[in-house]
Amino acid sequence: MSKRFLSLFLALLMLLASAPVLAETPAVTVTDMMGREITLAEPATRIVALTAADCEILCALGCEDALVGRGEYCNYPASVLEKPSVQSGYETNLEQIIALEPQVVLMSTMAQTVEQVEALEQAGIRVVVSDAQNIEGVYTAIRLIGALMGKDAEAEEMVTGMQAGFADIAAKAGNTGKTIYFEVSPLQWGLWAAGKDTFMDEIAEICGMTNIFADLTGWVEVSEEQVLVRDPDYIVTTLMYYGEGPTPEEEIRSRDGWDGLSAVRNGGIFNADGDAITRPGPRLLDAAYALYEFVNRPAEEVPAA
Repeated sequence: MSKRFLSLFLALLMLLASAPVLAETPAVTVTDMMGREITLAEPATRIVALTAADCEILCALGCEDALVGRGEYCNYPASVLEKPSVQSGYETNLEQIIALEPQVVLMSTMAQTVEQVEALEQAGIRVVVSDAQNIEGVYTAIRLIGALMGKDAEAEEMVTGMQAGFADIAAKAGNTGKTIYFEVSPLQWGLWAAGKDTFMDEIAEICGMTNIFADLTGWVEVSEEQVLVRDPDYIVTTLMYYGEGPTPEEEIRSRDGWDGLSAVRNGGIFNADGDAITRPGPRLLDAAYALYEFVNRPAEEVPAA
């Protein structure tokens, strides 16, 4: 009897020892980029990303399988095009989102309304706001999404890699003494440029240049006259080219009065990857490397004036 009692006693001890482990739940609590605290019972396994940058972050963290829906402008990596798309921005379609039964919807503050957020949360869907405007904000977004998905280590590794990459470019670039203009929206749609407190302004600094609109804050509408007076050494156009009509570089060179700009005369117009350089996500590092390489390309590759 004593041996049997001892065996039962040891089994009971083992059960009690394991009980706290069994009772533990991997609850996740995050504070989003609007200061809202969100708690999930466990890392998310079904998520809809409305913005392209957040979609790219999710996939870079290895969470593409958890993506059950995407905003219609989410197109990278190409495999996400197989995921159901939903209307986003000013035409966000709540019914489409709810039908996908996500646990979480990632959105920005640009177009969604308080009423839309409340409607989603009333449907049992947690809304997390990711709204990076500068590179530090990108790091915050990566860590936020990493925490939501139970990928903290992967998120930290991504941030560390970006930081190291930017530091490498800055060390190689030094101070060029050159100026640069980021044309976020082309002339036919009204000129918009990147000012200070934007990731493009920071990329200019990383590449050793001064943004000609660093005296303005955020994404700002500018005039042709302002660009002509400030005479940038380099122009970055983010307009995508699809093979018809003049290229973005040709269109800029053809503008009245722009032929006298230093950037035009010296072959300093760079048609950047419009997605990589305009999305606050991991590919900003690729965009910075591409700009650095353009500025520092061999003299024989610079087109004649």
